[in-house]
Amino acid sequence: MPAVRVSVLLPAAGLGVRIGQGPKAFLRVGGKSLLEWALEAFAWADEVVVALPPGAELALPAKTVPGGQTRQQSVFNLLQAASGSLVLVHDVARPFVVPEAVQRLMEAVRKTGAATLAVDVPDTLVQEEAGQYGTAIPRERYRLVQTPQGFKRELLWQAHLRARAEGREYTDDAQLVQAMGHPVALVEGDRRMFKVTYPEDLLLAEGMAKVWTF
Repeated sequence: MPAVRVSVLLPAAGLGVRIGQGPKAFLRVGGKSLLEWALEAFAWADEVVVALPPGAELALPAKTVPGGQTRQQSVFNLLQAASGSLVLVHDVARPFVVPEAVQRLMEAVRKTGAATLAVDVPDTLVQEEAGQYGTAIPRERYRLVQTPQGFKRELLWQAHLRARAEGREYTDDAQLVQAMGHPVALVEGDRRMFKVTYPEDLLLAEGMAKVWTF
């Protein structure tokens, strides 16, 4: 059986509004941009495609496409340029990629066609009710979704076409595939693959970068 060609898609066109320090992909942690961390983590892939903000350039070896107004639009542009039959979509805001977690994900994608990394919810989860501590929600039923998410390319492409035709926007690609009626497997992720979203997350990332060995 021939080897499966893998394309890694990096939507890196986000403006990083919540951090407020410019496009998030170019924020630096441990002497490297978040985008550089991602490119190094997926250097093993057959192909890496990056969606960049308007006017941005990449001096590193990777195929680039223009980013869209939304994450979903950026991934659509990336899919158009991807040549692999299996695609991994990864947010560059997660600079620390654990190889074992990615391997678990890829095994699930080969079996099911669609999978995402996820971790347990560690804290008590409640519903806010008029600014007050409301009903407690059983956290055992919920998961925090991570990236990368993996798909057979044709499946994800059809899901994006359907979402565009219906005018629907989703926050991740697993939702597009699920909306088309295809199940998405949950695969055990890794808490080290946290997302840099707020200014204090940069401090955590700087600390992690000092000890990161993958």
